[in-house]
Amino acid sequence: MDAADRALVDGVLAHQLRPLAKAITLIESQHEDHRARARALLEALLPHTGTAIRIGISGVPGVGKSTFIEAFGLYLIEQGLRVAVLAVDPSSSLSGGSILGDKTRMELLSREPAAFIRPSPSSCSLGGVAEKTREAMLVCEASGFDVIVIETVGVGQSETAVAGMTDLFCLLQLPNAGDELQAIKKGVMELADLIVINKADIDPAAAQRARSHIKTALHMLRPMSPNWPVPVLTLSALKKDGIVEFWDTVKRYRDTLTASGELAARRKHQAATWMWELIDASLKHRFREHPRVRAELPGFAASVEEGRTTPSAAARELLNFLNG
Repeated sequence: MDAADRALVDGVLAHQLRPLAKAITLIESQHEDHRARARALLEALLPHTGTAIRIGISGVPGVGKSTFIEAFGLYLIEQGLRVAVLAVDPSSSLSGGSILGDKTRMELLSREPAAFIRPSPSSCSLGGVAEKTREAMLVCEASGFDVIVIETVGVGQSETAVAGMTDLFCLLQLPNAGDELQAIKKGVMELADLIVINKADIDPAAAQRARSHIKTALHMLRPMSPNWPVPVLTLSALKKDGIVEFWDTVKRYRDTLTASGELAARRKHQAATWMWELIDASLKHRFREHPRVRAELPGFAASVEEGRTTPSAAARELLNFLNG
């Protein structure tokens, strides 16, 4: 590690926001030389990670995720805590940049010195979760943030991806969530550690009906933890009503799963799963970059599309090139 990268590490550990942003930019870079530097940086920061509570927030577009996260983040800062928000935006297929721009939708939170908001384009990755979100989360932990919130785009399989990298996965719902059958159809219910009905101030009666329906649906599903029946809360992020109860529930969840050993076990499992995902991604990249594969792939793809070769036969032949 050269002097510049060492200074970057020191800046992150000193809780400086500019080195933190530069470190995440380095990690997100696709340049090969940057990848090697990013690996060295993460190795240096790893001993200083693991102390923050990691919260995943998901929900359909329009449920008020950004409003909720801003109200929640401002409350945490009032309690003397530091908050990092990794907001994964959908990417433009032309520029590759973020479309929604969550930082502009959390204007008050972005002004706080104790807050760090990082909008990251998903780069069209599966589930809408940025490829380097996990690494960015570790860098934020090393920089001393107490709470790290990962916001998803709320579409595709992003819920599964975020649930696999956080301590607590929270699903935001609207007051008109529907009946218990509609709730069950959303497999994301099985992943949730906490369900919140936002915008309850618009129609309190509808919010209570939705809460009742969801609680009924949850009785028919297996909870993620045998020690944690999934709570269903109602709140209004816009009026900051219910934020205290939400944070109290998060702390109770953390204490419960820490005492049972489940939180540590979950993080170990997530780390192992993360390793295999990186192996799979690396193997796929090496396969596509193999000279013989690059030369022959267009012909095999055309043959499959025209029905002259089965997909399984084409895949087998292409994979055999790796043995040559």
